[in-house]
Amino acid sequence: MSYIIQVGTSASQDRLDRLIEERLQPGSDKTLLDQRIWDLFGEDWAVMFTDLSGFSRHVAEFGIIHFLQVIHESQRLLVPVIYDHDGILLKMEGDSMMVIFRTAPRALECAIAMQRVLASYNVDKAAEDRVLLCVGLGFGRMLRIGDVDVFGTEVNAASKLGEDTAAAGQILVTGAVREAAGALAGLGFSLLADSPPGAITAFRLEFQL
Repeated sequence: MSYIIQVGTSASQDRLDRLIEERLQPGSDKTLLDQRIWDLFGEDWAVMFTDLSGFSRHVAEFGIIHFLQVIHESQRLLVPVIYDHDGILLKMEGDSMMVIFRTAPRALECAIAMQRVLASYNVDKAAEDRVLLCVGLGFGRMLRIGDVDVFGTEVNAASKLGEDTAAAGQILVTGAVREAAGALAGLGFSLLADSPPGAITAFRLEFQL
C-alpha cells in the first residue's frame, strides 16, 4: 500500500476516505470511527444555498445562452457581496452557489445585502433579464472537508429551502439560524407550515429591501 499523501488533491478528503474505508471493514468499531471523523472535521458553520428563480422557464423561452448570461450577471453582482461579508464560496454549480459563514448573523446580513443588490439591479431591467434570487440558510455542527464540501443535517435543510422551497426574493432559514441570529435589528421571522428534513422548524425572514 502506498502511503504517499496527495496533498495537492485534498489531504482532508484523503483522510476522510481512509476512515470511511476502515468503517466499511467487517467488525469495525463504527461508533469510534464516527467520533474520529467528527473530531477531525466537525465544525460549527452557517451554510447558504442560493438558486435563481425560473431556470427551466427561462431556458425554454429564451434559450440556454441567455440564461448563461443571467448566471454570469448573478455571479458578477453577488460574489463581491459574499466576500464583503466574509463568506467562503465553496461551490458554484449552474445557477446555484454554496457558501459558508462563521456565524449565522453574518450569513443573514449577507443574504439581505444580496437581495438588496439585486432589487436595485432589477429596477430598469426587462423581465427576462432580471436576476431573481432564492436563498436558504442553515446553521450548526457539520463536517467540513477542506474547502471542498460540507455535510450535515443543516446543510441538507438549507439546500432544500434555497433550491426547492424559496420563491424569488425570499430568504428561508432553519430554526437553528433563527435561534443563533439573536436580536438583529429590523428582522422578523414567519413560521413556515412545513419544515425540510433535518430541521425541526423553518422560517421566512422578514426584512426591508
